[in-house]
Amino acid sequence: MLRRIGTGLLALWLGLAGTASAQPVAPDVLVRGTTEEVVRIVKQDKELRNGDPQKVYELVDTRVLPHFDFRAMTQLAVGRHWRSASPEQQAALVKEFRTLLVRTYSAAIGSVVDYRIDFKPLRMRPEDTDVVVNTEVSRPGSPPVTLDYRLERQANGWKVYDVLVDNVSLVTVYRNSFNNEVRRGGIDGLIQSLVRRNQRGEDTGGR
Repeated sequence: MLRRIGTGLLALWLGLAGTASAQPVAPDVLVRGTTEEVVRIVKQDKELRNGDPQKVYELVDTRVLPHFDFRAMTQLAVGRHWRSASPEQQAALVKEFRTLLVRTYSAAIGSVVDYRIDFKPLRMRPEDTDVVVNTEVSRPGSPPVTLDYRLERQANGWKVYDVLVDNVSLVTVYRNSFNNEVRRGGIDGLIQSLVRRNQRGEDTGGR
């Protein structure tokens, strides 16, 4: 359920998450502004709506990466096994997990125009370095779901390190899958499993 809902909803924000700015942008402003922008772009581009692979991958690859901390996401998803991985294994895990997520979001980018997003007031103090941006997403014929972004303030701006769909953490869902892979084949087994998923264009993290 998380994979089915999350892939469509996450693409709604991911598409233009890399909008450039000379000044740090507040996390809720970043989420709202980029969401509205990606909807506008996709509405105007028939090839994006139809899922043209080259255009979609370019859009996601150039706009998502600057605002997501994939190392932190991978570390959380791998969990306690992260410490036992060598630096080379950690780098491989980050690379393959990032590819998996980008493929997943790219596959859903054309559906973003179907959703309505309600942004909730941000609860944040000036000194906070870790916040949650709460939204509620809906489309005709389906009940609304909550889609919440966990962001950390870093030296170069706010970075997303987890997403929750109806209070279910994306990295936690993947952690369950990854733990099974590590038990069967160790860290190298997990890396090879991710490589195979990416070669097939498969996302089984939410199953």
